[in-house]
Amino acid sequence: AMVDSSQHGVEAIEMVRVVFLHPDLGIGGAERLVVDAAVALKSQGCSVQIWTAHYDPTHCFSETLDPDLPVVCVGDWLPTSVFGYLHALCAYLRMIYVALYLVFLSGVEYDVIFCDQVSVCIPVLRLSRQKKNVLFYCHFPDQLLTQRKTTLKKLYRAPIDWLEERTTGMADMILVNSQFTAGIFRETFLGLRGVQTDVLYPSLNTSTFDQPSTEAQGLEGLLPEGTSCLFLSLNRYERKKNLGLALEALAVLRTSLPSDQRTGIHLVVAGGYDDRVTENVQHYIELKELAEQLRVDDCVTFLRSPSDSLKVALLQGSAAVLYTPSKEHFGIVPVEAMYCCCPVIAVNSGGPLESVADGETGFLCEPTAEAFSKAMERLVREPQLRRDMGQAGRRRVRDKFSLQAFSDQLYGYIVRLSQ
Repeated sequence: AMVDSSQHGVEAIEMVRVVFLHPDLGIGGAERLVVDAAVALKSQGCSVQIWTAHYDPTHCFSETLDPDLPVVCVGDWLPTSVFGYLHALCAYLRMIYVALYLVFLSGVEYDVIFCDQVSVCIPVLRLSRQKKNVLFYCHFPDQLLTQRKTTLKKLYRAPIDWLEERTTGMADMILVNSQFTAGIFRETFLGLRGVQTDVLYPSLNTSTFDQPSTEAQGLEGLLPEGTSCLFLSLNRYERKKNLGLALEALAVLRTSLPSDQRTGIHLVVAGGYDDRVTENVQHYIELKELAEQLRVDDCVTFLRSPSDSLKVALLQGSAAVLYTPSKEHFGIVPVEAMYCCCPVIAVNSGGPLESVADGETGFLCEPTAEAFSKAMERLVREPQLRRDMGQAGRRRVRDKFSLQAFSDQLYGYIVRLSQ
């Protein structure tokens, strides 16, 4: 099907030249999306390059090492902060520099610019002599991601927030990562009420999940013997992820099951953990203490920063993933779980309302231990339901979150912009 579409594409439109502008090409969720988008457009026959203010070939996604996907890094000599402050201002100045360089110094010819995270470079792109079309991808309004506890911080953020709204509105097309974010966008940018936002869901990078997991046998060593029903919580060790809810739900579940069924139940709490992040260290200790208080410490295993292949083995071997954060912007974990044929029990707010089909690929619950444990109990008692939900989840990811679905939709937007 790929070859087919590109042949037809050539007759309709010559190769669209797309430049991506992204502040720091590390290995977070935003970067994953940008790299997926670049690879998708390249496969659809576009010419693509990524411009960034910071790129480290030893700390990046492997796709960016491909010589056919040029990454251009300019302005990394500019400061990222001033004595640990003014991060936003420095990020803005770095991106303005990248945009100025692209437009006035590079001599690069392009039709469409795809930028995300920092909208302030959009007016600079408008200075280009020939009108270029700009697509802005909004993961989440930047101004909602920072605290304003001091008057100084409020004064510093006011012009930055104003700029964010004005410059975002200058894009020719605005995409958001979910209906949830589209709603937040309308509430935040009151001046952009009339602006249309289209939803382009992130795609799941399935290559990690398609490799046969080397650690499936290794699960036995991790879990106590006689584990018949495994639940998995997969989230960074951060308080806002509400991981305690998973432990509380487990405690309630154990009291509601007959003793013969209770013995095989086990919970693995796994997630990103970094020694240098104080919150990670503190929260790990808090959760271990909570497990002891709830008397579930003998049926919980805590894992810090599991490898990709262990993560896949856990997803494939679990009766369900417990996804506990509320008002999560999108959240890729439920999609990863569904791809691994693992049902999802998630909070009924934010991204999971769109990723999980309630009653079909999992359960959407109130964020209470009672509601979560009820859903868990159904999956313990009905193995056939677990299998059906797993299969339905896999189908849902193929239809809505596959790289192909993402690729076709994004290419449609790019062609619309470039005409």
